[in-house]
Amino acid sequence: RASSRGRLRVYLGAAPGVGKTYAMLQEGQRRRKRGTDVVVGFVETHSRPLTAEALEGLEVVPRKSIVYQGVTLEEMDPERVIARRPQVVLVDELAHTNAPGSKHEKRWEDVEDILEAGITVITTVNIQHLESLNDVVAGITGIRVRETVPDRVVDEADEVEIVDISPEALRSRMRHGNIYPPEQAARALESFFQPGNLAALRDLALRRVTSEVEGRLTEYMQEHGLRGWETSE
Repeated sequence: RASSRGRLRVYLGAAPGVGKTYAMLQEGQRRRKRGTDVVVGFVETHSRPLTAEALEGLEVVPRKSIVYQGVTLEEMDPERVIARRPQVVLVDELAHTNAPGSKHEKRWEDVEDILEAGITVITTVNIQHLESLNDVVAGITGIRVRETVPDRVVDEADEVEIVDISPEALRSRMRHGNIYPPEQAARALESFFQPGNLAALRDLALRRVTSEVEGRLTEYMQEHGLRGWETSE
């Protein structure tokens, strides 16, 4: 990898509401306090108080407005981010589909441009958005995820960290209105957020990160001529 390319850090979760955006913002705040030049390229708080609170004090790059069929839509402005030249940019919802008229169809493509400009990106994505798992997730949940990210984008990330929470804790968070408004939360608990669905998605996320950790450990041992380290599935 060219040394001039930015680093990519991915916060991976099993489902919406596990705390990926909050974890990303907390990481941004820690880096800012250490003197790193950090900006927010795009974050959606979804009116969650803790997420909004974690955003306070961080510089937010103005979004780009795109008019489509008489409606004004707001998207991340990667050109403005690159012109700003921060050391680190926070970009939420990696699988997002941009409004028609944007330079790229997908946000992960915008992130590629930012990385090529030498800027480190910290981002978030849920396991169900990985392209190779689209059919698996549809079979588990009965819902076809429309927005996907090529597996290579996550595979090539410099760091992948899972944001984990038990299914019951996530459902409790949902019932208390910390993820969606009450009516939407009630519908979600009866569909996508059923305990079995969440357990299966959590399993997929844990397996994904385990596979990455195992690969990196094997690579490290080979590079250093190490043998006999007992690690298990």
